[in-house]
Amino acid sequence: MVKIRLARAGAKKRPFYHVVATESRSSRDGRFIERLGYYNPNARGGEQKLVLDLARVDHWSKSGAQISERVAYLVKTAPAPAAA
Repeated sequence: MVKIRLARAGAKKRPFYHVVATESRSSRDGRFIERLGYYNPNARGGEQKLVLDLARVDHWSKSGAQISERVAYLVKTAPAPAAA
């Protein structure tokens, strides 16, 4: 089963998370199918706190992927993509 969840990166005491589509049996920071964005809880200044490819998140959820609680919250609070 495919899940959309956070994979931790960054240094000690400075977390940085990649939003990934991964097989549910893979380890938290292990192999993933596709990187869908990132979440930086410690963003400062002009840095972006959250970047998500909402079209791909929607694609995976329609394909049957389960979304973790935290990622569902991030998707809900994500800024809408700018119209081209």
